[in-house]
Amino acid sequence: MKRLVLLLALALPACGLHPLYEGGGSGAVARGLAGVEIAPIAGKSGYLMTNALRDRLPDPAGVAAKYRLEIKLDDSIVGLGVRRDNTVTRERRSLRARYQLVDGTTGETVLDATAGSDAGVDVVSSEYATIAAENTALENLADIVADQIVTRIAVYTRRTAVK
Repeated sequence: MKRLVLLLALALPACGLHPLYEGGGSGAVARGLAGVEIAPIAGKSGYLMTNALRDRLPDPAGVAAKYRLEIKLDDSIVGLGVRRDNTVTRERRSLRARYQLVDGTTGETVLDATAGSDAGVDVVSSEYATIAAENTALENLADIVADQIVTRIAVYTRRTAVK
């Protein structure tokens, strides 16, 4: 048993796994993420997405923008639970993002992907409460989708920095 543990411990460094944020704030991924400029995104969902992305990307102080992040959002609400009197009791709010990472010098799209998430919303008798729940769902979805986008860009910058 001890030999197996020893062999696994010796084989682990050879597996090729490396921390994504190796080097911390001065690492290749952090520098790559700091060089991402967010293009304007239309609408309320765009405002929330922009803020969520700014919260997750490193401060670009002193770093020239190497990439431009262009995002098109699709925000929709669909009624799911319907009573006999045709009133909706449950909604699904979906936020989908098609994003492109564009090289600032060449204009070439280096990353073209999608991200998205869904949230359920209860429709209650209070219209105010339902609207507040829909808005909260949108805020949470913007955070989730922003996490997906930043993670994908971090993986891309890590992969290109290793080359």
